[in-house]
Amino acid sequence: MRVLGPDGRTSRQECERGGPAYPRGVSQPTAASPPQRRPGRLGVGVVGAGRVGAVLGAALRAAGHAVVGVSAVSQESRERADALLPGVPVLPVPAVVERAELVLLAVPDDALADLVAGLAATGTWQPGQLVVHTSGLHGVGVLAPARAAGAIPLALHPAMTFTGTSLDLTRLVDCVVGVSAPSPVLPVAQALVVEMGAEPLVVPEESRGLYHAALSHGSNHLVTLVAQAAQVLRAAGVERTDRVLGPLLHAALDGALGSGDEALTGPVARGDAGTVTRHREVLAAATGHGQVGPDVLETYLAVARATAQRALAAGRLRPDAAGRVLDALADPPGERPPGAGPAYGQTP
Repeated sequence: MRVLGPDGRTSRQECERGGPAYPRGVSQPTAASPPQRRPGRLGVGVVGAGRVGAVLGAALRAAGHAVVGVSAVSQESRERADALLPGVPVLPVPAVVERAELVLLAVPDDALADLVAGLAATGTWQPGQLVVHTSGLHGVGVLAPARAAGAIPLALHPAMTFTGTSLDLTRLVDCVVGVSAPSPVLPVAQALVVEMGAEPLVVPEESRGLYHAALSHGSNHLVTLVAQAAQVLRAAGVERTDRVLGPLLHAALDGALGSGDEALTGPVARGDAGTVTRHREVLAAATGHGQVGPDVLETYLAVARATAQRALAAGRLRPDAAGRVLDALADPPGERPPGAGPAYGQTP
């Protein structure tokens, strides 16, 4: 596992051995000092015992830090806090912040700015306090009110889907965490990620939006596509949809990760307009009979158009074949949609 610095060449060992010490007397982690014996451990306060907050709090606790408080409103979040952070008091948000040296803000993206500003308005932030949020969309700019009060802003976003169970602690080992922080404290953010067993990836402040859009598009929409495919299989009478889709999807994902557009296959990439037309017909019929949701056909058409554009740009599909496929995907059929050209990566 390695730490990717601004130049992409910083090693994990360099992060552990070098860089400035943690603020407020907290020592840099080293492989030679076990978590329970390292001096200067932080008192961590977790704001939001959702799937992410409770897990990262548990990971920091496993690294030797003391979780001094957690906020949990719903019954589900209280149960999660009890399971992953046993013995940690459940407190109101201001009380969690007031007693913590490191505040972990694990709240929805749209709630983050108001929360930070509200705590600043009540004078809750403390000078020298580390304030870490887990939003993928935001960098440290959203923490400006806390920074103005003397707090140290860090943004740590794990590129992983969380279940909110102890299973996630194991999955963190293979996880990359998008890190944004002011340059003087960037090694601190990287070291915290390494302590949790994950791999830091420095994401520039101005790139957070694209970074998060990429992850959301890849992971969230993948779930939608798989769920839709399983629904269509059930409409075809297939019960073990996981058995059918599992090997196929694993192979497709491996190919996409390794070769990108070169891994495109199937009727669209081959230019089989007749097959695409038949797919459209059977999906429309299944929609009409209530076997699948109306979103399935809409998604199929939209993704197939995008696939045709990418296959054409990658040289996997001839222009004449692409035209026939796009005609079959048009709405109404045979009328090329406005967004069908020019091809992806090409100029008019």
